Amino acid sequence: MVKKFLISLAVFTLIIGGAAMSMAKSHEKNSDWDKTFPKSDKVDIQKVSFKNRYGITLVGDLYTPKNKPSEKMAAIAVAGPFGAVKEQASGLYAQTMAERGFVTLAFDPSYTGESSGEPRNVSSPEINTEDFSAAVDFLSNQKDVNPDKIGIIGICGFGGFGLNAAAIDTRIKAAATVTMYDMTRVTANGYFDSMDEKARYELKESLNKQRTEDFKNGTYAKAPGLPEKLTGDEPQFVKDYYGYYKTKRGFHERSINSNGNWNTTASLALINMPILAYSNEIKNAVLMIHGEKAHSRYFSEDAFKKLKGNNKELLIVEGANHVDLYDNLDKIPFDKIEQFFTKYLKEGK
Repeated sequence: MVKKFLISLAVFTLIIGGAAMSMAKSHEKNSDWDKTFPKSDKVDIQKVSFKNRYGITLVGDLYTPKNKPSEKMAAIAVAGPFGAVKEQASGLYAQTMAERGFVTLAFDPSYTGESSGEPRNVSSPEINTEDFSAAVDFLSNQKDVNPDKIGIIGICGFGGFGLNAAAIDTRIKAAATVTMYDMTRVTANGYFDSMDEKARYELKESLNKQRTEDFKNGTYAKAPGLPEKLTGDEPQFVKDYYGYYKTKRGFHERSINSNGNWNTTASLALINMPILAYSNEIKNAVLMIHGEKAHSRYFSEDAFKKLKGNNKELLIVEGANHVDLYDNLDKIPFDKIEQFFTKYLKEGK
């Protein structure tokens, strides 16, 4: 039973996907463009790197509007989904918001993509939250950026880490989460809080047993990922994930979800460290966006209930499921996102 649960959890926590009507169109990859979305001619892009507070080097793409104003601009750091890389959904969001007049930074979180950190493909609620603050460190010191006008966008699993970052980092003046997952809640409690204390203890026993084996073997066992082929019997959300990460549409060689596996024991820290304990203390603006038909909708709805103040908003996108908000340009409310960041960053309301 525990083994079956672990396999299900490993697939669920991919937190990926996209099934869509009108998506960012696929393109032929070439030597100077390695993204899963078309390149814009309205922005300049620069590969950058910076260290977080733990000495891990993060690598990102800095997007700057070509028609930038003379004054310093507002900036937005973007990350997610959990197990994705900056060349996928976060890069699409960053490029689009740069087209709309913001300096943006899409970055690979610690231990993933082009960022450093050993062992590879491991997660940490503390370090992944810190990654957002490190991105704010970097943006605050860019000559084109106003350090008092910085926001973040967290997608899926990094929506939860982003909200946690907004709770600790008062420099984040506005935070948007998109189809958010609370990775600590779902790992500790299962979907819809269906896992009881007994099942959680069995899970911890299994994971800690694996730690012993990993140490003995000098390697890290890999968790199951998306299947290489679909049988047709998978849940719809797995089919959606497959359609994004395992096909030309969204595949990227550095993405864990496309071409790798999380470490089996990566979920241990997530079980024991709830990330949204202090989200009720966020004073700056928050916009939470989720799909009406998303299986994960309750994460945003429950998290929103904890937020205080009249500068918080929950937007439910009609007809959208969990994965539509990755690259479905008919569903992603970029106009609303632009209005939000304009109000709280550019206008400073």
